Amino acid sequence: MKKLLNEHKKTAWLLFCLLLTLGALICLWRVYGLGHGLPAQLAAERWQGEGETRFAQVSCFVPVDEALSQNQIYAFRGKMMDELSKAALDADGTDGLWRDAWSAVGKLTVSSDRASGDASVIAVGGDFFSFHPLRLLGGSYLREDDLMHDRVLLDLELAWLLFGGTDLQGMEVKINDRRFIVAGVVEREDDSASLAAYTAGQGLYMSYDAYAELLGTENITAYEYILPEPVDGFARGVAEEYFPIGRGETLQNTGRYSLGRLLKLLPKMDERAMQGMGMIYPYWENAARVTENRCARLLLTALLLSVLPLISLIVWLWRLGAKGKEAFSERIFPRFRESVEEAIRRPARRRWEKKHGKSE
Repeated sequence: MKKLLNEHKKTAWLLFCLLLTLGALICLWRVYGLGHGLPAQLAAERWQGEGETRFAQVSCFVPVDEALSQNQIYAFRGKMMDELSKAALDADGTDGLWRDAWSAVGKLTVSSDRASGDASVIAVGGDFFSFHPLRLLGGSYLREDDLMHDRVLLDLELAWLLFGGTDLQGMEVKINDRRFIVAGVVEREDDSASLAAYTAGQGLYMSYDAYAELLGTENITAYEYILPEPVDGFARGVAEEYFPIGRGETLQNTGRYSLGRLLKLLPKMDERAMQGMGMIYPYWENAARVTENRCARLLLTALLLSVLPLISLIVWLWRLGAKGKEAFSERIFPRFRESVEEAIRRPARRRWEKKHGKSE
């Protein structure tokens, strides 16, 4: 009876450990899912595709009182080209080795023949939509090589306010008494982190050149780029050495949801909540930070759930080893010793029999 109760206890403990392990695996699966759920953080992976060259995505954010100009961006581009050449990478083929984008945010009043309203503006330069592949509901993205900078991209909310639909390519809107052509309509990200981070309401995207002309000043606060990563840290190191970051922040998006990065984040979560540099992160970076915190908490939960199963496994292996040692010393070793002794005795016996036969 006592033996039967012990067996039931062992079975119950095993099931409990299996449930804890399953919970830990579910948490790790969620970490993977969340880490791959933000397209804005995966630009380097998309750019690399099936190629063998590794790439890394880096972002630079500066305080609003230290906003950058396009000339500073162009100067940094030159430094990137120099570093690619020093690293023995072909810097001439710009289409294949790097991409960059910059942005500024603001508010403008937008009107159509039907309605008008205030809109949150994200002014973009470079290859912005390679980094932020928002879903197109109609039309096309803005491009750096557009001959004219008079096109705008509306989000779904603003499109319905101004026109009551989404098939708007070629329609006109007016911003500060200047006419712009609607390039298309996009739908913003619908993951929970982005929905929580984007609180600016209806909005549009426009060329940074046109936005700077409307404002009469330059105010770039976010810059991001993709570079080859021949050695770990190469891409970010270029920004740390040459980008005019001031009191801003440089971070590497690629790999930010790896287990190693999340483990380093755990003791810094409270510190990250305090920010006194006058930094206003764009909504996609706020979404990425929300996701980082969620992933870090899930990883911590997975580690806690794994403690008892891991201890149980170690104890089981230790006991198994002890039993194996006992079985070896009591059963296997004696048989092995007898086999060795027999193997030694057999030639000696043959020699004796051979000699004894000769003597007879």
